[in-house]
Amino acid sequence: QVQLVESGGGLVQAGGSLRLSCAASGSIFSFNAMGWYRQAPGKQRELVAAITRGASTNYADSVKGRFTISRDNAKNTVYLQMSSLKPEDTAVYYCNAYVWAGADNNYWGRGTQVTVSS
Repeated sequence: QVQLVESGGGLVQAGGSLRLSCAASGSIFSFNAMGWYRQAPGKQRELVAAITRGASTNYADSVKGRFTISRDNAKNTVYLQMSSLKPEDTAVYYCNAYVWAGADNNYWGRGTQVTVSS
């Protein structure tokens, strides 16, 4: 069973930075892709950034130029560097791992709270 553990969330002022980490229980190279999602109160969970096994990345329009996703295969860890944070970035951030093995398989971490004060 895949386990994903997020860390690095917290309270930061607008304009500040945070780096989130997602440590996987196994080799992240076995995943087709990994990503970060977020869910604000009263809103649906949305994709923030994703990175494929081949290191291709994609970002939500709202975070382009401010957030960077990266991976360290040796440490089985994916990161989300967040800069120029805005109050609207406040949400619980979830790590996701996607594997296609005849069907879609999605694994989730428990989430880490990010709060940006104005």
